[in-house]
Amino acid sequence: AIHSHSVSVSEILAVRELDVDGGTKDDGRWQKMPQKLTEAYPYAFTVSYVERARQHRWQCSDVTFHCSEGALRQQWIQTIREQLTALTSRPKHLLVYINPHGGKQQGECIYEQKVAPLFACASISTDVIVTEHANHARDHLKTEAELKKYDGVVCVGGDGMFSEIVHGLVSRTQRENGVDQNSPEEKLVPCSLRIGIIPAGSTDCICYATVGINDPVTSALHVIVGDSQPMDVCSVHHNNTFLRYSSSLLGYGFYGDVLADSERKRWMGPARYNFSGFKTFLTHHHYEGAVSFLPATDILGTPRDKTRCRAGCFICQHDGQLYSGDSPEESKTAPDVSDREYEMGWGVVRGKFLAINAASMSCACPRSPKGLSPAAHLADGTTDLILVRKCSRFNFLRHLLRHTSKDDQFDMTFVEVHRVRRFRFTPRHWQNDSELDLRENGKQLFSQICRDHPACSCSPAYSSWNCDGEILPHAAIEVGVHCQLIKLFTRGIEEQPLFEDLANPPCAL
Repeated sequence: AIHSHSVSVSEILAVRELDVDGGTKDDGRWQKMPQKLTEAYPYAFTVSYVERARQHRWQCSDVTFHCSEGALRQQWIQTIREQLTALTSRPKHLLVYINPHGGKQQGECIYEQKVAPLFACASISTDVIVTEHANHARDHLKTEAELKKYDGVVCVGGDGMFSEIVHGLVSRTQRENGVDQNSPEEKLVPCSLRIGIIPAGSTDCICYATVGINDPVTSALHVIVGDSQPMDVCSVHHNNTFLRYSSSLLGYGFYGDVLADSERKRWMGPARYNFSGFKTFLTHHHYEGAVSFLPATDILGTPRDKTRCRAGCFICQHDGQLYSGDSPEESKTAPDVSDREYEMGWGVVRGKFLAINAASMSCACPRSPKGLSPAAHLADGTTDLILVRKCSRFNFLRHLLRHTSKDDQFDMTFVEVHRVRRFRFTPRHWQNDSELDLRENGKQLFSQICRDHPACSCSPAYSSWNCDGEILPHAAIEVGVHCQLIKLFTRGIEEQPLFEDLANPPCAL
């Protein structure tokens, strides 16, 4: 049977001349050819290309073409290389940061064995830096890195490493453009360099939610072909002071308490997350405060629709353009929560909350394939604000379990979700920095006793904000979404076609 197979030029990785007698000239790989074929077609070349497998996985495959004349082979090789050179979106020089301590401490091994050979095959040059301490990559990007030399930045690690890269690149871009990061109302300048993520951490949620799988080879191939996916970033402020950027999840209450407790148990390793999650569920603390928010208006899509953010997402394209033309009224700061509750389009929700979450993407991961907000979009200029009011342990467990099922996790009387562009949280008893610090220090021992004894009915006045896996120092914060502030070397999750396993025999020209 004759099989036909086509490959887009944009997904060809490289082409190299093949020495029929001794293997390829470029990489030394040796292939044994049938004797009759080599006699009739003594000239050959190999094309490396992207092949799609199951579950969003990409792999590098080769196909060898045999020619009867050397001039014809050279013509094919030259033509293909000219086509590849014309693909200006492809990176030629990358700055790579490797976290050697993330996850199972396999970052260097993953890069050297799986990623570096692919970059070399695609003629991509790299400058590699193995980080030596926390925030090494962030600080290097902020000050020392000669960014004009590069077409992109690649991080080998988990979500924490990605956060370092984002903070370094965004901060550097704002400084060079004279933007004050301490002002919540400032419009931030988008970063020009794309970011690649090679998953090698204990948590790789960003990669999973933007590619669909945590696989180093797949992510490396997305970098090589020059994919580009814009992504929103949230800025977090307290009293006109910049705290952090968030690209996935901001969580107060349940998720903040889980992180705070797990940080005290790092000696347990990855098991600490399960332990702290179970313990936090049993303590069942709630927190009182007010959430004011600016709803996103005139947009396509809602947090409870059935659409999913996928490659070429129309909602991200439409709402991203809409966001760039916002009216001045929508950029005004939040009113004080004592003001009229819907002044200037802002809404206010007061109450006792088990959890307050802001999801700027689906936050999907292998454990929760749907994520915290399945219909959240990567680049529409909004975040999904999820408010879980005080309820029974049983009802809260029902809500948590729906993250792993097909049921709507928002279809509960104690849960509400809003698609917003800005929001602000104020704890009930918060007055100012000094009072907050005094209260926290005075209750430190008492709160520790309460937290370690689930049967205790006491509830601390404040939780902690979990900002992409880092604890924020303040409970009262203001958050703004910056539409398409960064770009990743990915194209978003592709819709999965029916899988078809095609054989690719050698082709003769």
